[in-house]
Amino acid sequence: MSDVEIVSIETLGERIAAVFRKAGLSPDQARAVARVIAAGERDGCKSHGLYRIEGCLKTLAAGKVVADADPVVHDDGSAVIRVEAGGGFSCLAFERGAPLLAERARSLGLAALVINDCTHFSALWPEVESLTDHGVAALAMCPSYATVAVTGGDRPLLGTNPLAFGWPRPGTAPYVFDFATSVAARGEIELRRRAGETLPEGWAIDAEGRPTTDPTEALAGAMLPFGGHKGSAISTMIELLAGVMIGDLTSTGALDRLGTTTLAPAHGELILAFSPERFAAGRPGDPFARAEALFEAIVGQGARLPSQRRYAARAKAAKDGIALTPAEAAQLRRFETLGLAALG
Repeated sequence: MSDVEIVSIETLGERIAAVFRKAGLSPDQARAVARVIAAGERDGCKSHGLYRIEGCLKTLAAGKVVADADPVVHDDGSAVIRVEAGGGFSCLAFERGAPLLAERARSLGLAALVINDCTHFSALWPEVESLTDHGVAALAMCPSYATVAVTGGDRPLLGTNPLAFGWPRPGTAPYVFDFATSVAARGEIELRRRAGETLPEGWAIDAEGRPTTDPTEALAGAMLPFGGHKGSAISTMIELLAGVMIGDLTSTGALDRLGTTTLAPAHGELILAFSPERFAAGRPGDPFARAEALFEAIVGQGARLPSQRRYAARAKAAKDGIALTPAEAAQLRRFETLGLAALG
C-alpha cells in the first residue's frame, strides 16, 4: 500500500480539469467533465472514473466532440425545456438546464429537460442526484450506440441505454439507482478484458450470435439485455423516448454516425423531474415521510437500498481521500504532462 497515492476529492477534480484544458476543452467544459469523472472515483465506480479520461481524449482527438461548445438553453415557458449542447459533452449542457428544470417541476409538478446534440460518456446518477438536491424526484435516460442485441436477436441494435432515478430524502442521501439496460455496462466488459477475466454466462454473444464468456468476443459481438424480454422492452422504450421523441439519434444512428465503438457516442438525453408535493397535494400524509416508511421497511427486512455502497465509498473518500493505484497515478501524470500527445 506504500505506493498508493492519496488525493483529496477536490484536488483530483482540479487535476482532471487541467488535463482536459490542456487537451483543448474550454474551462467550463473541462470543469463539468472533470466533476463527473472525479465523482466516479469518489464513489468507487471505477468504470466511470479515471478510466473514462482516455476515451474522452480519444473522442476529442478524433474531432468527434466540440471542445469549446457553449450550450444554449431554450425556454418557451412550457414544461419542456431544451438545451442545445452544440456537439459538446453532455455534462455542461445538463448543468445549464438543471436549475431551470427543477424550478419548473416545482411550479408545474412535472417538467422535462431535453438535451440535443451532445456527446455522452458519463453515468446518469450524478444528474439525478443533483436534482434531488433541489427537492425533486428525477428520471434520466439516454440511448448509446448499438452494442446490445434485442432478446431473440443475433446482432447489435440497441444501446446500453442507461436509466437512472432519484428520490430526495431530507436530511440524508437520496434514494438513487442507475443501471444499464444491458446486463452490464460496456465499460465493465472492457475492464474485465484488460484484467484477463472471463464474463458470466448470459452476458453476451459473439459476432456469429453464439453465447460467449470471452470479453474480446463479446466486444466484437453484442451484449444482452438484462432480464430477457423485459430489459429488451425497457431499452426499446428509451430509444423511443430519448431518441425518436426528442428528435435525436437512436443507438443505431449514433453508431452509424460515429463508425466505431471506441469513442464516446453522440445523441440526446431526456430528464424528467417531479415535485412530490405537487403530485400529493390535497391527499393525506407527507410524501417524504411515507417514502421513509417504505425505505425503513426495506432495510428492516435486511435488504440494502441501492447506492449504499457508493455512499459508503463517498464518506470514506471525504475522510481519507481517494486512493490511486501506481498505474492510475502514473497515467494521470502522463495525461497532465502530455495532454492529447499521451494517446500516441
